[in-house]
Amino acid sequence: MALYEHVFLARQDISAQQVDALVEQYKGVIEANGGKVGRIENWGLKSLTYRIKKNRKAHYALMDIDAPAAAIQEMERQMRISEDVLRYMTIAVEKHEDGPSAMMQKRDRDDRPRRDGDRPERSFGDRDRGPRPDRGDREDRPRRPREDRV
Repeated sequence: MALYEHVFLARQDISAQQVDALVEQYKGVIEANGGKVGRIENWGLKSLTYRIKKNRKAHYALMDIDAPAAAIQEMERQMRISEDVLRYMTIAVEKHEDGPSAMMQKRDRDDRPRRDGDRPERSFGDRDRGPRPDRGDREDRPRRPREDRV
């Protein structure tokens, strides 16, 4: 049997209990076809980057699955039929991650690496770039013809 990570997005207007019921339904499909579901994470209601089927938000759920390909195909077939599922994605993986996924890890702003290295924080207004070099008269320079008019 192969290892998979499966994420699906459910409509924004269903409740968290209905999302849990969907997870249990699809878990039953996997187990009925000879597979097993490991870690299940409910990432909650999150904003979408763009609208999907007139929804601006969606409930996200992740499942770690150890199942044959036929079980995954049956689960995806049922998700295509369901009106509550907006999108889904299944990825084959070498092994499942230990601990919480990247979405569930609480990262503090102080823990993130800084973009500017170790420089002290400065606002953009206090940068001193020095005097601007003289460009000379622009009138004396010959103009290049534009390529679209040649």
